[in-house]
Amino acid sequence: MPWVVILSYFLGSIPTAYIASRVLRGTDIRHLGDENVGAANAFRELSRAAGVIVGIVDLGKGALAILIAQATHQTMALVMLAGAAAVVGHNWPVFLGFRGGRGVSTTVGILLVLVTMPMLILALPTLLILIIKRNVTPACAFLFIMLPLVDWLLRVPVSIIIYGVALPALVGITTFLRTRPKVVRQA
Repeated sequence: MPWVVILSYFLGSIPTAYIASRVLRGTDIRHLGDENVGAANAFRELSRAAGVIVGIVDLGKGALAILIAQATHQTMALVMLAGAAAVVGHNWPVFLGFRGGRGVSTTVGILLVLVTMPMLILALPTLLILIIKRNVTPACAFLFIMLPLVDWLLRVPVSIIIYGVALPALVGITTFLRTRPKVVRQA
């Protein structure tokens, strides 16, 4: 397996929300709120500032994985694999016993680098939905549903459009798998 994919996995595995919760509260974020090791839980359980910083750093992990792969002249397939590895690392980090976040911010960082213009076009309406609804889920749903259409209108290569659908699908599957047991326990 190429080094850039392994590096991207370990980069994604850096548990930003966990580190923030240890530093700010001396506790494990996996025992707070929805028990997710991500920006939204950090926002709700630690502070708004902590959530924003965690989100930016997690976004940066995805962006950096792509930028490193591109800077080292990897094939587009390896660039995309490096991005996926960063999300897998975030969701199943080796440093936390393979129990991490959902990969939303990391995926956004990846897509910001790969399809910058479509992401910038969708940024304002996505942020408005986030502000109005005060919930990440509808904002992400809008972004990830509209992105392939905007990509297509801007003539983004089909392989990248498909990748831009597959990566958020991984986020959705992770969210479903992590949320379902909690719903079943509450029933």
